[in-house]
Amino acid sequence: MKILSILLLAFGISFGAQAQYRKASLQASGLTCAMCSRATLESLQTLPFVDKIDTDLDNTTFILHFKPDAAVNIDAIKQKVEDAGFSVGKLVVTASFSDVKVQNDTHVPFAGSTLHFMHVKDQVLNGDKDITVIDKDFVSAKQFKKYATETSMSCYKTGVMADCCTPHDAKASKRIYHVTI
Repeated sequence: MKILSILLLAFGISFGAQAQYRKASLQASGLTCAMCSRATLESLQTLPFVDKIDTDLDNTTFILHFKPDAAVNIDAIKQKVEDAGFSVGKLVVTASFSDVKVQNDTHVPFAGSTLHFMHVKDQVLNGDKDITVIDKDFVSAKQFKKYATETSMSCYKTGVMADCCTPHDAKASKRIYHVTI
């Protein structure tokens, strides 16, 4: 029994390690000076799942490297940028996939959250892949409106599970991140 428990624990750890976010490229909007960038950087550095941050001030971009096996909260990243007085212009997250089948307009559980893939071809994801978050407040209003025409699922407008989402037994308030490749 003890050996079975150890094997199950080891399998759970290795499975969890396969599905994780590695890093993110965050482009902030509204930064006009070095002090703006500094305020945003300092705000982002308080995130408990961030290991280190590289900056590209010419492009107002921050590269967030996540701690291994840390639970990453995408909304918390956006909130820290807003706390500094700015907004997210674009967020591209590098995620490590292992035989994850994706189809257009489908939901996939990943790293403790649910990803809704939009504007993608049917494929199986393996290794590190960049996915772009296309939810409201992660893209421009014009881009959000464009993506909204590509789905009939109501969860895109609200960002939470609705009747359109699977699994149906999940709580309706569960956050869904809408992404594209």
